Amino acid sequence: MDRRDILRLGAVAGATGALTLAPVSFAGAEGRADGPGGSGGPADETRTVTGHLPTGAPDFVYVPVEVPRGVREIAVSYTYDKPSVPAGTNGNACDIGIFDERGTELGGAGFRGWSGGARTEFFLRADAATPGYLPGPIRPGTWHIALGPYTVAPQGMDYKVAITLRYGAAGETPKPVYPPQRAKGRGRAWYRGDNHLHSVHSDGRRTPAEIAALARAAGLDFLTTTEHNTTSSHAAWEGLWGDDLLILTGEEITTRNGHVVAMGTDPGVFVDWRYRARDNAFGKFARAVRRAGGLVIPAHPHATCIGCNWKFGLNEADAVEVWNGPYTPDDEVTLAEWDNTLVAHAQGRGAWLPAVGHSDAHRDPDVVGLPQTVVLADDLSRQAIQEGIRAGRVWIAESAKVSLAFSVTGERGEHAGIGERLRVGRTSSVTARLEVSGAPGCTVSFVTDQGLRYSEPLPDSGSGTVSWRTTPDNAAYIRAEVRHPATTPALPGPMAALTNPVFLGRE
Repeated sequence: MDRRDILRLGAVAGATGALTLAPVSFAGAEGRADGPGGSGGPADETRTVTGHLPTGAPDFVYVPVEVPRGVREIAVSYTYDKPSVPAGTNGNACDIGIFDERGTELGGAGFRGWSGGARTEFFLRADAATPGYLPGPIRPGTWHIALGPYTVAPQGMDYKVAITLRYGAAGETPKPVYPPQRAKGRGRAWYRGDNHLHSVHSDGRRTPAEIAALARAAGLDFLTTTEHNTTSSHAAWEGLWGDDLLILTGEEITTRNGHVVAMGTDPGVFVDWRYRARDNAFGKFARAVRRAGGLVIPAHPHATCIGCNWKFGLNEADAVEVWNGPYTPDDEVTLAEWDNTLVAHAQGRGAWLPAVGHSDAHRDPDVVGLPQTVVLADDLSRQAIQEGIRAGRVWIAESAKVSLAFSVTGERGEHAGIGERLRVGRTSSVTARLEVSGAPGCTVSFVTDQGLRYSEPLPDSGSGTVSWRTTPDNAAYIRAEVRHPATTPALPGPMAALTNPVFLGRE
């Protein structure tokens, strides 16, 4: 079934971001040799769709599949060509997923799975599905295979999709078992977590069990499962949580104009990703994240991968991921951009965005908990951890080996901790104090709205206390950084830890 001519005519549909092809039909059980339930007919049927996508193809190309009654399983495989391209030119990359008979409406109920470019085949039926896909009934109606041509070479992209329907009695869909919303914890305390992690349910290579073991080894108290554009992992953690580990559910919403961590959404709630910044749709889906009880956290805003740069602005965000995996120059850019936003809040112009850090670990040798977000929370629960993040009671560490305590005090004993405001007069003397351990070879710095104001190396042991005095007239806020020695010319050293700010002054 050749779609070349259809796609040539439909290439202009790129303006709307999607194109739907002619439907694929199957004979169904009624068309088999012995009729419904007969033993002589085929147990399955396969149709193959081929086509060509030109450069500038729509973001999503839908292949409708007319699914008859009596189907117990849908299996899909696909391939596409990868011709050589000149240096500096994008080659072919095509994602895939599926929507059921409820349709492809943006934010609708039809979503049944997405594997992006991580898999070349998948299946789903009532009782099981490939990771990334949701088990459930195979109801009759028009399903849609979703192709996502992420990048297309100058020669275009030739693709082939094989769709197999297997007939027979449907199995029973198991009731999902989701992680609890609370763990034992230690009461009001600082809790360590990693809220950006990938498993075999998207483009990761680790199982949930392997991730849980690595989280415990990293000294984490909580984690969030955040697969690309799917919720299939939400029910994959049964037996992996415990008094010592809170597991939250979420999603990495991977649009063409940036990625966002939906942290701590209700189990099973899917949030759509099929829009760009120009569509003016992000606010709608950010609100959907919050309705599902989650936080909206732009991920790696200045990462260099295609589609990773954040283009939606920060008005709808609850926090921002300033440190993603091993500290790199793009984290340095994000940190500087985030620091620039603190002045408006210091002047009383609206809320501020707390900084967080996550590993974005996918596979070996990625380190779970590098970095980790450390949150002051009333207990180890979804609600308390999220409240701590919203309030900015957060610092970030490269590992559980690093510990710190940061506060600013006034002349009369006034005190403020991370994420708080020290309400003293503009000319009052204030003292910033950072206690740190587990950072050998590092230097402590205090940063204000004027930039880096004071630095002091730690003792060889990596433990010590550093203090610095200033006034609200000279510093609208103070935050602390702990850095390793510089490794790249003209750039400061990699981060070992950093804090959110303490704001100064009465406003």
